[in-house]
Amino acid sequence: MRRVYVHSGRFGAVLPVLAGGILLGLLVFGQARAETSVPASDSSRLWGTLVAEAKALHLPIRFLEQIPSQFVAVEFEDLHAFAAEYHPAEHRMVLDRSLSLNAAGRTLRPLARLTHKELETLYHELFHAYMDFLEQARAPSAAHASFMAFAREQQRCRYQQVLITPVLQKKDLKEERFLSETESWEALNETWAVFVGWAIWTQLEVEKKGARELRASGRSLNVPAWIARLSQAEQDASLTGYYEPEDPGEKSLARKRFLAPDFRLSAPELRLLMAEVLGSPADMIRQADQVLKRARVAPASSGACEAPAASS
Repeated sequence: MRRVYVHSGRFGAVLPVLAGGILLGLLVFGQARAETSVPASDSSRLWGTLVAEAKALHLPIRFLEQIPSQFVAVEFEDLHAFAAEYHPAEHRMVLDRSLSLNAAGRTLRPLARLTHKELETLYHELFHAYMDFLEQARAPSAAHASFMAFAREQQRCRYQQVLITPVLQKKDLKEERFLSETESWEALNETWAVFVGWAIWTQLEVEKKGARELRASGRSLNVPAWIARLSQAEQDASLTGYYEPEDPGEKSLARKRFLAPDFRLSAPELRLLMAEVLGSPADMIRQADQVLKRARVAPASSGACEAPAASS
Protein backbone atom coordinates (compact mmCIF):
# COMPACT_ATOMS: atom_id res chain seq x y z
CA MET A 1 0.00 0.00 0.00
CA ARG A 2 1.40 3.40 -0.95
CA ARG A 3 1.79 5.55 2.13
CA VAL A 4 0.35 9.07 2.04
CA TYR A 5 0.35 11.34 5.08
CA VAL A 6 -2.63 13.66 5.09
CA HIS A 7 -3.36 16.56 7.42
CA SER A 8 -6.68 18.31 7.73
CA GLY A 9 -5.22 21.24 9.68
CA ARG A 10 -6.92 23.57 12.11
CA PHE A 11 -7.83 25.97 9.32
CA GLY A 12 -9.78 23.47 7.19
CA ALA A 13 -9.06 21.79 3.91
CA VAL A 14 -9.86 24.59 1.46
CA LEU A 15 -11.28 28.05 1.39
CA PRO A 16 -14.94 27.74 0.47
CA VAL A 17 -14.90 30.49 -2.13
CA LEU A 18 -12.02 31.90 -4.11
CA ALA A 19 -11.82 35.63 -4.67
CA GLY A 20 -13.69 36.91 -7.67
CA GLY A 21 -10.54 38.18 -9.30
CA ILE A 22 -8.91 34.77 -9.15
CA LEU A 23 -11.97 33.14 -10.67
CA LEU A 24 -11.94 35.67 -13.46
CA GLY A 25 -8.27 35.01 -14.05
CA LEU A 26 -8.90 31.29 -14.31
CA LEU A 27 -11.61 31.89 -16.88
CA VAL A 28 -9.37 34.16 -18.92
CA PHE A 29 -6.38 31.84 -18.96
CA GLY A 30 -8.44 28.67 -19.50
CA GLN A 31 -9.37 25.79 -17.32
CA ALA A 32 -7.12 25.53 -14.27
CA ARG A 33 -5.06 22.43 -13.89
CA ALA A 34 -6.13 20.16 -11.04
CA GLU A 35 -2.50 19.87 -10.03
CA THR A 36 0.33 22.42 -10.23
CA SER A 37 3.87 21.10 -9.92
CA VAL A 38 6.64 23.47 -8.99
CA PRO A 39 9.73 22.76 -11.15
CA ALA A 40 12.65 21.17 -9.29
CA SER A 41 14.74 24.35 -9.48
CA ASP A 42 11.83 26.39 -8.15
CA SER A 43 11.22 23.86 -5.35
CA SER A 44 14.86 24.23 -4.36
CA ARG A 45 14.58 28.02 -4.30
CA LEU A 46 11.28 27.75 -2.41
CA TRP A 47 12.99 25.62 0.21
CA GLY A 48 15.85 28.08 0.64
CA THR A 49 13.42 30.98 0.95
CA LEU A 50 11.30 29.07 3.43
CA VAL A 51 14.28 28.38 5.71
CA ALA A 52 15.46 31.99 5.52
CA GLU A 53 11.99 33.35 6.31
CA ALA A 54 11.51 30.89 9.17
CA LYS A 55 14.82 31.99 10.65
CA ALA A 56 13.82 35.65 10.37
CA LEU A 57 10.59 34.87 12.24
CA HIS A 58 12.55 32.96 14.93
CA LEU A 59 10.78 29.73 14.05
CA PRO A 60 12.60 26.40 14.46
CA ILE A 61 14.87 25.60 11.52
CA ARG A 62 17.20 23.01 13.09
CA PHE A 63 15.62 20.11 11.22
CA LEU A 64 14.90 22.08 8.05
CA GLU A 65 18.57 22.90 7.55
CA GLN A 66 19.39 19.18 7.51
CA ILE A 67 17.15 18.46 4.51
CA PRO A 68 18.76 19.09 1.10
CA SER A 69 16.93 21.85 -0.74
CA GLN A 70 16.30 19.59 -3.74
CA PHE A 71 14.95 16.66 -1.70
CA VAL A 72 11.27 17.67 -1.59
CA ALA A 73 9.11 18.40 -4.63
CA VAL A 74 6.43 20.94 -3.73
CA GLU A 75 3.04 21.01 -5.45
CA PHE A 76 -0.18 22.95 -5.01
CA GLU A 77 -3.61 21.48 -5.62
CA ASP A 78 -7.24 22.30 -4.94
CA LEU A 79 -7.48 19.82 -2.10
CA HIS A 80 -10.95 18.99 -0.86
CA ALA A 81 -10.59 16.46 1.97
CA PHE A 82 -7.35 17.69 3.58
CA ALA A 83 -5.26 20.83 3.88
CA ALA A 84 -2.05 19.10 2.87
CA GLU A 85 -0.56 15.73 1.92
CA TYR A 86 2.91 14.24 1.97
CA HIS A 87 3.86 11.37 -0.33
CA PRO A 88 7.10 9.82 0.99
CA ALA A 89 7.48 7.36 -1.88
CA GLU A 90 7.85 10.34 -4.22
CA HIS A 91 9.29 12.87 -1.72
CA ARG A 92 6.37 15.06 -2.71
CA MET A 93 4.59 17.65 -0.58
CA VAL A 94 1.15 18.73 -1.78
CA LEU A 95 -0.30 21.91 -0.27
CA ASP A 96 -3.66 23.48 -0.87
CA ARG A 97 -3.64 26.38 -3.31
CA SER A 98 -4.80 28.69 -0.54
CA LEU A 99 -1.25 28.48 0.86
CA SER A 100 0.28 29.72 -2.38
CA LEU A 101 0.98 33.30 -3.38
CA ASN A 102 -2.21 34.82 -4.80
CA ALA A 103 -3.66 31.28 -4.79
CA ALA A 104 -1.86 30.81 -8.12
CA GLY A 105 -0.23 27.51 -7.17
CA ARG A 106 3.28 28.58 -8.14
CA THR A 107 5.05 29.35 -4.88
CA LEU A 108 4.37 29.52 -1.17
CA ARG A 109 3.05 32.73 0.35
CA PRO A 110 5.65 34.52 2.50
CA LEU A 111 5.61 32.91 5.96
CA ALA A 112 4.89 36.27 7.57
CA ARG A 113 1.60 36.34 5.64
CA LEU A 114 0.49 32.87 6.73
CA THR A 115 -1.87 32.53 9.67
CA HIS A 116 -0.74 30.68 12.77
CA LYS A 117 -2.95 27.75 11.83
CA GLU A 118 -1.52 27.65 8.32
CA LEU A 119 2.01 27.62 9.74
CA GLU A 120 0.98 24.77 12.01
CA THR A 121 -0.13 22.79 8.95
CA LEU A 122 3.03 23.67 7.04
CA TYR A 123 5.33 22.56 9.87
CA HIS A 124 3.32 19.36 10.24
CA GLU A 125 4.14 18.53 6.61
CA LEU A 126 7.73 19.71 6.91
CA PHE A 127 8.24 17.21 9.71
CA HIS A 128 6.96 14.42 7.44
CA ALA A 129 9.59 15.52 4.92
CA TYR A 130 12.24 15.29 7.64
CA MET A 131 11.23 11.75 8.59
CA ASP A 132 11.23 10.81 4.91
CA PHE A 133 14.74 12.23 4.56
CA LEU A 134 15.98 10.26 7.57
CA GLU A 135 14.43 7.05 6.23
CA GLN A 136 16.19 7.49 2.89
CA ALA A 137 19.64 8.32 4.28
CA ARG A 138 22.14 5.71 3.06
CA ALA A 139 24.95 6.83 5.37
CA PRO A 140 23.18 8.55 8.28
CA SER A 141 25.11 10.49 10.86
CA ALA A 142 25.33 9.08 14.37
CA ALA A 143 22.62 11.53 15.50
CA HIS A 144 20.28 10.57 12.67
CA ALA A 145 20.86 6.86 13.22
CA SER A 146 20.09 7.27 16.91
CA PHE A 147 16.94 9.25 16.12
CA MET A 148 15.64 6.56 13.77
CA ALA A 149 16.56 3.74 16.14
CA PHE A 150 14.51 5.41 18.86
CA ALA A 151 11.61 5.94 16.42
CA ARG A 152 11.59 2.26 15.40
CA GLU A 153 11.71 1.16 19.03
CA GLN A 154 8.77 3.41 19.88
CA GLN A 155 6.91 2.09 16.85
CA ARG A 156 7.27 -1.43 18.21
CA CYS A 157 6.54 -0.76 21.87
CA ARG A 158 3.91 1.98 21.63
CA TYR A 159 2.23 1.92 18.23
CA GLN A 160 1.67 -1.69 17.20
CA GLN A 161 -0.86 -2.72 19.85
CA VAL A 162 -3.01 0.33 20.54
CA LEU A 163 -6.38 1.57 21.61
CA ILE A 164 -8.35 3.86 19.31
CA THR A 165 -11.33 6.13 19.84
CA PRO A 166 -13.87 4.98 17.22
CA VAL A 167 -15.95 8.08 17.98
CA LEU A 168 -13.60 11.06 18.20
CA GLN A 169 -15.96 13.04 20.45
CA LYS A 170 -16.12 10.18 22.98
CA LYS A 171 -12.58 9.65 24.21
CA ASP A 172 -13.71 7.24 26.92
CA LEU A 173 -14.99 4.82 24.27
CA LYS A 174 -12.05 2.68 23.14
CA GLU A 175 -11.33 -0.30 20.92
CA GLU A 176 -8.16 -2.37 20.66
CA ARG A 177 -6.24 -2.58 17.41
CA PHE A 178 -3.16 -4.51 16.29
CA LEU A 179 -1.57 -2.29 13.68
CA SER A 180 0.42 -3.42 10.68
CA GLU A 181 3.96 -2.22 10.03
CA THR A 182 2.62 0.51 7.75
CA GLU A 183 -0.17 1.58 10.10
CA SER A 184 2.04 1.70 13.20
CA TRP A 185 4.74 3.73 11.44
CA GLU A 186 2.11 6.15 10.19
CA ALA A 187 0.60 6.43 13.69
CA LEU A 188 4.01 7.37 15.10
CA ASN A 189 4.71 9.82 12.28
CA GLU A 190 1.36 11.55 12.70
CA THR A 191 1.64 11.71 16.49
CA TRP A 192 5.04 13.34 16.22
CA ALA A 193 3.94 15.67 13.41
CA VAL A 194 0.89 16.72 15.44
CA PHE A 195 3.22 17.80 18.25
CA VAL A 196 5.62 19.66 15.95
CA GLY A 197 2.75 21.59 14.35
CA TRP A 198 1.19 22.25 17.76
CA ALA A 199 4.51 23.56 19.11
CA ILE A 200 4.78 26.09 16.27
CA TRP A 201 1.15 27.20 16.63
CA THR A 202 1.61 27.56 20.38
CA GLN A 203 4.79 29.59 19.99
CA LEU A 204 3.04 32.00 17.65
CA GLU A 205 -0.06 32.27 19.84
CA VAL A 206 2.09 33.00 22.89
CA GLU A 207 3.96 35.71 21.02
CA LYS A 208 0.69 37.24 19.83
CA LYS A 209 -0.66 37.49 23.36
CA GLY A 210 1.83 39.98 24.77
CA ALA A 211 5.29 38.81 23.82
CA ARG A 212 5.91 40.49 20.46
CA GLU A 213 8.93 42.25 21.94
CA LEU A 214 10.59 38.84 22.33
CA ARG A 215 10.53 38.32 18.56
CA ALA A 216 11.73 41.84 17.87
CA SER A 217 14.67 41.41 20.24
CA GLY A 218 15.56 37.96 18.95
CA ARG A 219 15.20 36.42 22.40
CA SER A 220 13.49 33.11 23.08
CA LEU A 221 9.73 32.82 23.44
CA ASN A 222 7.73 33.14 26.64
CA VAL A 223 8.58 29.75 28.08
CA PRO A 224 6.19 29.83 31.09
CA ALA A 225 3.22 30.59 28.81
CA TRP A 226 4.28 27.83 26.37
CA ILE A 227 4.62 25.33 29.21
CA ALA A 228 1.20 26.32 30.57
CA ARG A 229 -0.35 25.56 27.20
CA LEU A 230 1.49 22.24 27.09
CA SER A 231 0.02 21.38 30.47
CA GLN A 232 -3.47 22.10 29.13
CA ALA A 233 -2.81 20.04 26.00
CA GLU A 234 -1.67 17.16 28.18
CA GLN A 235 -4.79 17.47 30.31
CA ASP A 236 -6.94 17.45 27.18
CA ALA A 237 -4.91 14.58 25.65
CA SER A 238 -4.82 16.57 22.42
CA LEU A 239 -1.30 15.55 21.35
CA THR A 240 -2.60 12.31 19.88
CA GLY A 241 -1.99 10.89 16.43
CA TYR A 242 -3.93 8.85 13.89
CA TYR A 243 -3.48 6.48 10.98
CA GLU A 244 -5.26 5.39 7.84
CA PRO A 245 -6.60 1.80 8.09
CA GLU A 246 -5.26 -0.64 5.54
CA ASP A 247 -8.35 -2.84 5.75
CA PRO A 248 -10.74 -1.68 2.97
CA GLY A 249 -13.80 -2.44 5.08
CA GLU A 250 -12.63 -0.36 8.00
CA LYS A 251 -11.37 2.38 5.71
CA SER A 252 -14.83 2.65 4.16
CA LEU A 253 -16.16 3.47 7.63
CA ALA A 254 -13.44 5.91 8.64
CA ARG A 255 -10.63 7.45 6.57
CA LYS A 256 -8.69 8.11 9.78
CA ARG A 257 -8.50 6.23 13.06
CA PHE A 258 -7.46 8.34 16.03
CA LEU A 259 -5.45 6.87 18.87
CA ALA A 260 -6.95 6.83 22.36
CA PRO A 261 -5.65 9.28 25.00
CA ASP A 262 -3.55 6.50 26.54
CA PHE A 263 -1.39 6.60 23.41
CA ARG A 264 -0.79 10.32 23.26
CA LEU A 265 2.75 11.65 22.94
CA SER A 266 5.02 10.29 25.68
CA ALA A 267 7.68 12.15 27.64
CA PRO A 268 10.64 10.40 25.93
CA GLU A 269 9.20 11.24 22.52
CA LEU A 270 8.65 14.85 23.54
CA ARG A 271 12.24 15.18 24.78
CA LEU A 272 13.62 13.88 21.50
CA LEU A 273 11.44 16.11 19.32
CA MET A 274 12.14 19.24 21.34
CA ALA A 275 15.89 18.63 21.32
CA GLU A 276 16.52 17.28 17.81
CA VAL A 277 13.70 18.84 15.77
CA LEU A 278 12.70 22.08 17.48
CA GLY A 279 16.12 22.83 18.99
CA SER A 280 14.51 23.91 22.28
CA PRO A 281 16.65 25.10 25.22
CA ALA A 282 17.58 22.44 27.77
CA ASP A 283 15.66 24.10 30.61
CA MET A 284 12.51 24.32 28.49
CA ILE A 285 12.82 20.63 27.63
CA ARG A 286 13.22 19.80 31.32
CA GLN A 287 10.08 21.73 32.23
CA ALA A 288 8.08 20.14 29.42
CA ASP A 289 9.27 16.69 30.45
CA GLN A 290 8.07 17.33 34.00
CA VAL A 291 4.63 18.35 32.72
CA LEU A 292 4.09 15.09 30.89
CA LYS A 293 5.43 12.97 33.73
CA ARG A 294 3.54 14.83 36.44
CA ALA A 295 0.20 14.66 34.65
CA ARG A 296 0.19 10.88 34.26
CA VAL A 297 -0.60 8.17 36.75
CA ALA A 298 2.47 6.13 35.81
CA PRO A 299 5.84 7.51 34.65
CA ALA A 300 6.45 7.59 30.93
CA SER A 301 8.62 4.93 29.34
CA SER A 302 12.35 5.60 29.63
CA GLY A 303 13.10 3.89 26.32
CA ALA A 304 12.49 0.26 27.27
CA CYS A 305 9.37 -1.33 25.86
CA GLU A 306 6.85 -0.56 28.54
CA ALA A 307 3.11 -0.16 28.20
CA PRO A 308 1.97 3.46 27.70
CA ALA A 309 0.85 5.32 30.77
CA ALA A 310 -2.85 5.28 31.56
CA SER A 311 -4.94 8.36 30.99
CA SER A 312 -5.11 10.83 33.81
